[in-house]
Amino acid sequence: MRAILVLLVIVVLVGIAAIALGYVNVTQTKTASLPSISVQGGSTPAFNVQTANVSVGTEKHVVETPTVNVQKPQ
Repeated sequence: MRAILVLLVIVVLVGIAAIALGYVNVTQTKTASLPSISVQGGSTPAFNVQTANVSVGTEKHVVETPTVNVQKPQ
């Protein structure tokens, strides 16, 4: 398996070197073109979404918080 992989890499490198050094000349004989596509009709999907009403406000509340006294030892 390893020998086949090494042989394949060597063949690819030889091919690249042959093209780079001019031993192999690749020319394009026919230009490529995209296929023509005709689209007719169709529609986009429709959705009916109902959401909850959200109201944001503020309220004043009195909250008792504990007091903490720290005394250093003498």
